[in-house]
Amino acid sequence: MADERSTSPADVAGDLNELARLAADDGGMDALLRRGLDWVARIAPCDLACVFLLDGDRLVLRAARGPLAPKVQGHALSLDAFPSLRETLESRRARAFLEDDHAHGDGDPFDGVLDLPPGHACMVSPLAAGERLLGALTLDRGRCEAYPESTVQLVELFCRLLGLAMLNAERSALLAASERRQRRRAELLDEELGGDRTEAFEATESPAMRDLARRARQVAPTATPVLVLGETGVGKERLARALHRWSGRGDKPFVKLNCAAVPGALLESELFGHVKGAFTGASQARLGRFQAAHGGTLLLDEIGDLPLELQAKLLRVLQEGELEPVGGDATVRVDVRVIAATHVDLERAVAEKRFREDLWYRLNVFPLRVPPLREREEDLPRLAAAVLDEQARRTGRTGMRLTPAALAKLRGRRWPGNVRELANVLERAVILTSGVAIPPEAIDLPEAGVDGAGSAVRARDAGGPPSTLDDAQREHIRRALAAADGRIYGKNGAAARLGMKPSTLQSRMKKLGVDKP
Repeated sequence: MADERSTSPADVAGDLNELARLAADDGGMDALLRRGLDWVARIAPCDLACVFLLDGDRLVLRAARGPLAPKVQGHALSLDAFPSLRETLESRRARAFLEDDHAHGDGDPFDGVLDLPPGHACMVSPLAAGERLLGALTLDRGRCEAYPESTVQLVELFCRLLGLAMLNAERSALLAASERRQRRRAELLDEELGGDRTEAFEATESPAMRDLARRARQVAPTATPVLVLGETGVGKERLARALHRWSGRGDKPFVKLNCAAVPGALLESELFGHVKGAFTGASQARLGRFQAAHGGTLLLDEIGDLPLELQAKLLRVLQEGELEPVGGDATVRVDVRVIAATHVDLERAVAEKRFREDLWYRLNVFPLRVPPLREREEDLPRLAAAVLDEQARRTGRTGMRLTPAALAKLRGRRWPGNVRELANVLERAVILTSGVAIPPEAIDLPEAGVDGAGSAVRARDAGGPPSTLDDAQREHIRRALAAADGRIYGKNGAAARLGMKPSTLQSRMKKLGVDKP
């Protein structure tokens, strides 16, 4: 770094432009300082370039470059011992020190550390961002001549940009640390609630589930979109989380969106975000789920309910990795692995023009079907134990277990609601059990064939063609209402038997066209 170099104005302008870019980047502090010191040596040739960070009334060395750098590792300066250095920092102006400054002032900051000749060239430039003083950049050179004023001014300008870049790097590091803590808290919460567990796929006794786990592990490390198929309540979200954890994105965000739960007018903003003023009420810009999942995985649940007008925009993101926020004209690039899930027959939806064919082909590259509970009865004891364990975390009812007779009562049922229905049945059983051993009489399984409308369920249980999901839900609600003598509210009402709020049950009845008996 001590050699004379011819640095053209174009070279200096290029360095300053690159530093300005770094000021808006998210690079690490150490890498930034190393590059910054290399660049400043092009402006002001030196044998030693250092960055000191302010720590109370001390300047502590953070980075050093040049032939003399190994000799100053761990060096620190007290501002009380160097008043001229403190004065330079407070002035926010760069200063080239002369021989008299060291001979009749407070000495050289490297006295006793470096063997530089009297009158050697040195300079100190404050590093600041706004009102905040971050530290100082120092330059030392064995040649006995002062740095010219034009060089001092250029170094001062450079250090202003470097200070901004340092502040941005510091804030980025704090933000990244905060995001890691938040992500870890979310992971712990998911694990506590059972949402991230992969035992259902790793410790299964079911051949169908073992095959599913094998295929899922094969596709997990890739960036290929995955289409997760299966009935309601089979655990499609759990499979999506397992895919995320088994992939190289496991330490990045896992974001989910239920396309059926968000009104169509707001769904585009939820997916792609919006700019300030994009619509009435958009008082500030907001990131969408794609941007929130950048670098990670986005689960689009109930993809079959995505409106047609948004399907084309989703296809663009899948194909090009680009989106435009609502109300904006700037293109935003995102790196997101998309997992779509649905219980809808998408091929039929394509034939009925309710789903874009090109989007279906894009999503259907690697479909994974989660088998319903009735096809993996081998896992019933383990699933029941896992559900009881999860419920214990929420309710405090630890140690609950099924008696052999209670488990036998669960076997053979068709389970139209799958694992979700099993969880409801077991939660009711826990409430009805005073001890820890759940007896068969606490297992409330409504009998099929309550009224004429139960023929579809009876046909399904007898091995006939399956009814639609709405038919199954409709029949399940009718059986619960009949068992509760038509009452919705109360301890023994239909809502309590189904494990849902009365208002939710009434809303579901209205949607399915179920009249109160």
